Amino acid sequence: MSEKYGYINWPIEYTRYERFLEKVERCVNWIYDHTINLLINEAKQKTYVRIDPWDTWSMDCTLAHIVLPMLKELRDIKHGAPHVDNEDVPESLRANQTEMRDYEYDGSTDIHFFARWDWVMDEMIWAFEQKLRDDWDNDYYGPWINPEDDQGFGRFEWVDDEGKQKHEDRMKNGFRLFGKYYEALWD
Repeated sequence: MSEKYGYINWPIEYTRYERFLEKVERCVNWIYDHTINLLINEAKQKTYVRIDPWDTWSMDCTLAHIVLPMLKELRDIKHGAPHVDNEDVPESLRANQTEMRDYEYDGSTDIHFFARWDWVMDEMIWAFEQKLRDDWDNDYYGPWINPEDDQGFGRFEWVDDEGKQKHEDRMKNGFRLFGKYYEALWD
């Protein structure tokens, strides 16, 4: 340990067997460093992407099929969180002025630091889940009523335009957050 790492300060006497094992270890490490480790260090992640013409017809949905599982995986395995701006989260998760000043000064995190990132991740995931739900807007229309006479075209029993607009706004916010924190999507 003293010879290798240099932090043990008492004299160490090696047996002949221990000196032999040290030489064997150095030889094995030299072989690894000049063979296998060179291959590992040179290896690049292979990526193959095939794009068919129909993939761009509804590219937002095509990308959602890729992005959604990746966001879910990142949420489940993440080991940290980036700084999230106060205006991007609900009032209950916002940092106060003192906490923001401490973060800027020495990187101190407040009690909601990681909860803010969890909230942003959940909003992004929700937005992409809704994108893959082709019929999400059906939640805001009642049953179809056929007219009694042949002149009419029919109508919905009820329509919730306000609820539909809130749903769309939340989806847009999730996509906005995805774009804003795109470079923070790493583990």
